[in-house]
Amino acid sequence: MSIKIKQAKAEDSAFLAQMILQSSRAGKKDGLFDLLFGTNDNEIILQRLEELTKTEAKSHCHFSNFLIAELDGKSVGTLCSYEPRISNKEAFIKALTEIGCSDQNAALEVMYICDFNLNTRTLIFDFMEELEGFIDVGVLKALMQKSLLTARLKGYRIAQTMIEIGSLESELFYKKMGFRVVEKKECELYKEKFGRHGMLLMSIEF
Repeated sequence: MSIKIKQAKAEDSAFLAQMILQSSRAGKKDGLFDLLFGTNDNEIILQRLEELTKTEAKSHCHFSNFLIAELDGKSVGTLCSYEPRISNKEAFIKALTEIGCSDQNAALEVMYICDFNLNTRTLIFDFMEELEGFIDVGVLKALMQKSLLTARLKGYRIAQTMIEIGSLESELFYKKMGFRVVEKKECELYKEKFGRHGMLLMSIEF
């Protein structure tokens, strides 16, 4: 069973949508996209997320930012890496407008209230997910190693990720890969909406 890492394509949008939704909920009843799209209906959210991965605007959810791990020809995990100077808040708002979700100020406020001042020369990792049943076979490690190698070839020396305070498994994994916590932001509004205290910013130099 060898893990193959490939660059995501537009036709992978259904799988990407599934992983984005799984990542955004992360054990919570509601995630960001439940709030953004105003529903808990998985079918509606997944359809919208599929559209979001294929917009003209290159938001952080765009398929071109994703690597996919395959095991025996089956897609089993994802890792998104994007440049914050390109896939920024403005690009995300443009992408939402493209799919007909333009009036989302309240939801976006919650999303960005725990934001960090990111260095535009860093690479950001997001949506690191694997299918249930494929944990501990090395999927995430393979995705991370490939992403760091690609980042190094592009001239990056620092990569960062933002995870929710209390996401202990994610925090432990990133620490094992060499990341460390560099900033912490607690936000009352975020806690009110999602039951989590806020966000951690983790960083690695390579």
